[in-house]
Amino acid sequence: MSIEENASRFAGLLPDPGRSAVAVAPPLPREGHWAGAPSAVAGGGLIHLAYRLRRPVGEGRGYAVVVARSADGERFENILAITQEEMDTESLERPALVRTPEGRWRLYLSCATYGTKHWRVEVLEADDPAGFDPRRRTTVLPGDPKTGVKDPVILWRDGMWHLWASCHPLEDPEEADRMITGYATSADGLEWTWQGTALSGRPGTWDGRGVRVSAVRFSAGRVLAFYDGRASAAENYEERTGVAEGWDPAALAAVGDRPAAVSPYRGGGLRYLDIVDLPGGGTRLYYEYTRADGAHELRTELR
Repeated sequence: MSIEENASRFAGLLPDPGRSAVAVAPPLPREGHWAGAPSAVAGGGLIHLAYRLRRPVGEGRGYAVVVARSADGERFENILAITQEEMDTESLERPALVRTPEGRWRLYLSCATYGTKHWRVEVLEADDPAGFDPRRRTTVLPGDPKTGVKDPVILWRDGMWHLWASCHPLEDPEEADRMITGYATSADGLEWTWQGTALSGRPGTWDGRGVRVSAVRFSAGRVLAFYDGRASAAENYEERTGVAEGWDPAALAAVGDRPAAVSPYRGGGLRYLDIVDLPGGGTRLYYEYTRADGAHELRTELR
């Protein structure tokens, strides 16, 4: 079944760059410089946003994660920046910003292990998003010698924490860009139990090389997921957005035979979609978008 035939279930949730505004511009207007990989939380009259800043490979890669806040969802004030040196990592990738049922804040950080293809996820916790301290961090998803883990999507639902994370095989360095999405659960959001592979790429299609869940919604007993996909290693960093769904958060199936949202520029990158329900009604989308000059910017849409 095509994306168009399922459009009613996705209404208002797929990016339309023509309706978007730039929330965060890249550090420099040229290829390899990115602002993106967003994770947002709405509440208390504000939207808090965590995002990643990146330079080209060889110039620092993911060098910082920034936490910012906004009253209107478009114009952000930076309140904290955490650097790769502070996290003892070769590169930072997509963060996950969450608020616990008790009102505490957590920032999950994807960290590259020096000199390897390995990734791990560490967490910081604070009473306020401005108070995250890299010196007080805990590794929650260590991966293992055969698997790198990063880019978690984390939700609290029905008295349990749910997590979808990008998992990369490490046995063959030439294949380390491949990715599937694993699903895990936790009672406290710190100790996780893997429940299996939630989504895999489909050989020979636009997402055959890898899939990475970026946002998840529960609706009418079903699970609706948005994911980043690529067909080849050459498309690394230029993933497009697809849609998957299922009855079980551990078993999702891709919908349609082509991407649901793309950029018209360069490799078509439109990735790391995040969807935020606003307390007063409506929804905001945040995503990373490839520009004509090859830089990536962080865009938002109000629905």
